[in-house]
Amino acid sequence: MNDRLPPDVTPVRNESGIPIEPVYTEEHVAASGGLALLGRPGEYPFTRGIHPLMFRKQPWTMRQYTGFGNAADTNARFKYLIANGQTGLNVAFDLPTQCGLDSDDPLAEGEVGRVGMAIDTLRDFEIAFAGIDLDRITVSLTVNGSAAVLIAMYLALAERRGFDVAKLRGTAQNDILKEYIGRGTWIFPVDASVRLVGDTIEYCARHAPKYSPVSVCGYHIRESGATPTQEMAYAFAIACAYADEVQGRGLPIDEFAGRLSFNFNIFGSLFEQVAKFRAGRGLWAKIVRERYGATRPASMWMRMIAGGGGGGLTYEQPELNIVRGAYYALISALSGAQTMALCCYDEAYTIPSEYAQRISLRTMQLLIEEMGLCDTVDPLGGAYYVETLTNQMRAEMERIIADVDARGGIVALVASGAIQSQVSAQAYQRQLDLEAGRLRKVGVNCYRSDDGEPAVEFHPYDEAGARAQVAALAEARRTRDGAAVTRALDDVRRAAAAGVNAMPAIVAAVKAYASVGEITSALVAVVGRYREPVRFEG
Repeated sequence: MNDRLPPDVTPVRNESGIPIEPVYTEEHVAASGGLALLGRPGEYPFTRGIHPLMFRKQPWTMRQYTGFGNAADTNARFKYLIANGQTGLNVAFDLPTQCGLDSDDPLAEGEVGRVGMAIDTLRDFEIAFAGIDLDRITVSLTVNGSAAVLIAMYLALAERRGFDVAKLRGTAQNDILKEYIGRGTWIFPVDASVRLVGDTIEYCARHAPKYSPVSVCGYHIRESGATPTQEMAYAFAIACAYADEVQGRGLPIDEFAGRLSFNFNIFGSLFEQVAKFRAGRGLWAKIVRERYGATRPASMWMRMIAGGGGGGLTYEQPELNIVRGAYYALISALSGAQTMALCCYDEAYTIPSEYAQRISLRTMQLLIEEMGLCDTVDPLGGAYYVETLTNQMRAEMERIIADVDARGGIVALVASGAIQSQVSAQAYQRQLDLEAGRLRKVGVNCYRSDDGEPAVEFHPYDEAGARAQVAALAEARRTRDGAAVTRALDDVRRAAAAGVNAMPAIVAAVKAYASVGEITSALVAVVGRYREPVRFEG
């Protein structure tokens, strides 16, 4: 195998730092570890997919991310997307809801319903999902800091509408560790937050065993500056932290691992992204079987949603984002994702319009109906380049996880700010590379247009709607049983103070129409609030 490049050929590395050869042969595959971890689709280690027939049997779920204004506004958009062929819902919440604030909180002013749906009480959930069959359309709740409260609301809603909660399917993002790394909608201190995630996993395992209470979100870690291999490795380390928390309570791995899921990012090199997911599936299966002793195949599945890649979208020449989105969807399909949530071309500007969301939805449908992406399983399997890169990226992920473990584990590193500092430094360097032209971005630092940018329809902020939301919250407080709410909030505080699972008390509180902010405040009174450490890493 001759790896020496001619002097006139520039060396290339992908974003994960792996050198890319001009040509690959079977010798490269053998040198990287061979095909020992390839297997067949639906069989351990699931590199080629978690199901034997994958999309040949059932195409991916199409779950566009949407939510804005109040519950009625969002309900109308849900029904529009379902009418246009969407097969799942992916709910965006406004920042006050994500941060555990009620709409009438002074800190929420100007943000109510701005970047997602405002939710204060169970009544808002009742409006948001009115007329939607929760047995037919699965729902993903994209919320983290206040996830326990929103999960409780969803379960309470389903129960009141007569659905069997034991058979209810759905997902909550509920990955608080990545919030400290990537987005910042944390509320409670790190240890208390991990315990609360453990409460949701334990509660759902016992009461809603088909519901996925955590979708570990490498997506935002990648958006914050991580490389593709770091995205996967940190996500797996985080998933292990949650598994450790729940196993420490005596719950066997096979009782909850099968309901853990992942949310991953897609932007950058097509082949690097495909190899990333193929490598990740094999590595996650190995971790769950060898580290935790799982025996059920479903416990070892890396179930994932992919298709987004907001960090790859551009403000410049936004129509190019339609092309980027099509390639993101192609990568997701080639990677064997169970669910897609495709970014819209106007997301660099605003909340997506109906028109933009329909284009993204049609893009996914086009891959199913016209492009043959459902005809066969793992169509890139066996390619010298793809198999070599899959092996190399798996090895790099294992190296990163081993380094995290050697440095005290992901929880300690997040609590100290070490991971945040590292990925922030990488994000800063990436921006410098973009500005200097070392990292090529079409329409940004190469092939720019001087014709001016096309008009993009901005989603206006509805101040009247925000006032109406505040008024609706006041009405909910006026008409509910105040004594029942007081008792329920006292129970939430007692559960948190006793260190027992807080979910039964939270579920009872939402059924009494206690608000997101009231329940959050009850927890804060016991466990306190997180204070972000400030570190600098050059």
